[in-house]
Amino acid sequence: MKDLTPKDHAEAVATFRHAVIGPVCARDLSHGELAEALRELSQIRVRPPGSALTTTYSVPTLERWLYAYRQGGLEALRPRTRSDKGRGRYLTPELRQLICDIRREHPNASARLIVRTLEADGRLETGSIKPSTVRKLLRQHGLDRVAVRDGSGAKTRLRWQAAAPDALWHADVCHGPTLQLAGVRTPIRIHGMLDDCSRFVVALEAHASEREQDMLHVLTRALRLHGKPDVLFLDNGSTYRGEVLQTACSRLGISLVHARPYDPEARGKMERFWRTLRQGCLDHLGHVGTLNDVNQRLAVFLGRHYHRAPHAGLMGRAPMSVYAPTDRLPNHVTEPQLREALAVRERRRVRRDTTVSVLGSIYELEQGFLAGRVVDVVYSYLDDPPQPAVEHEGKRYPLSFVDPVANSRRMRPLRHPDSGVPRTPVAFDPSCTTAAPAPAAHSVDTEVAHAND
Repeated sequence: MKDLTPKDHAEAVATFRHAVIGPVCARDLSHGELAEALRELSQIRVRPPGSALTTTYSVPTLERWLYAYRQGGLEALRPRTRSDKGRGRYLTPELRQLICDIRREHPNASARLIVRTLEADGRLETGSIKPSTVRKLLRQHGLDRVAVRDGSGAKTRLRWQAAAPDALWHADVCHGPTLQLAGVRTPIRIHGMLDDCSRFVVALEAHASEREQDMLHVLTRALRLHGKPDVLFLDNGSTYRGEVLQTACSRLGISLVHARPYDPEARGKMERFWRTLRQGCLDHLGHVGTLNDVNQRLAVFLGRHYHRAPHAGLMGRAPMSVYAPTDRLPNHVTEPQLREALAVRERRRVRRDTTVSVLGSIYELEQGFLAGRVVDVVYSYLDDPPQPAVEHEGKRYPLSFVDPVANSRRMRPLRHPDSGVPRTPVAFDPSCTTAAPAPAAHSVDTEVAHAND
């Protein structure tokens, strides 16, 4: 059992006073006997709490303690404090409000700086108020620097957690060490995704950069392995602010939520994982030659250590057991859905030589009848290198890189698939429509009849 000690100095003093008058508290003494007992107690030297010296107390003091205890118990023996303690008796209500407003608008301003500024402005008499008084005032109003250091001020931070696995994923980038890979100093960027409910890491990869393309690669791998989450919780870096990521998540039905700027505490679970990763793996990589070696060590750390270890935030359960219960059905994403979510469509006009420019490269079509037409060029971010195609009137036609040297040695393709098919001659003579028409037979007969008459 732990030692039972007074909760504060005032209770320690009250306990001490009760011990001093204890010999006479429970005795039924007459007035004379009580006076004699108090005189005896006044001769005994005792050491008060927090004092290095012993002292004695007068009979009136002991008598006052005795009657106070009989009337109010131990609470009545606590030393009394000033009724205006900590309120700053020399601070007017207007000045109190001013100091509180200054702290709300300038949370980083110290009490010493506030006092010095008010004295320089003439709104406070020099030396009348100490910084400690200002600190007490701010603490009483919940405006001390500990309470407002996150910039939120009036709002209290709460501990929260997603209700189920895959309800919310965190995504972030950790700056790892700079390694010598293939003779080149390469900064390591660890892209990771963490399930909020189970602390299970759904994706963890090492890259040499933190571009949006790297983020999409990691997200695609996580979606293929574990399905899709309901919400993706990101920070405000440029890696997570791209239009491609927003469009792809909207097509998949994933909501994007960005943390408030300059609020790392809101992403505490991810930051705690990065600390665990540094202590258990990144700080002890040893000799690695490629990024693949780094990724292998990350996978070993997750599989053998992190996912199997009891987690304090999970009441001692392991992330693997919480994330993968037998009755959970992941929301899988099919490959066509994923490819369509990351499909990019751009309007392009096909040149007369059936070529079109895509991503800085020149591609050509085999369908010559599309020359001069405006078409949709489609390619997916899943393909590396890209494999663009042309969509026109509900049909898709592949594109291929232009090889001008090879084209100089091959026959020109037909403009249309039906261009070289022989056809049966069709009777069609437009000249007959411009010749003088022959007189009608019934008109001649009518003229002859009139002549006979």
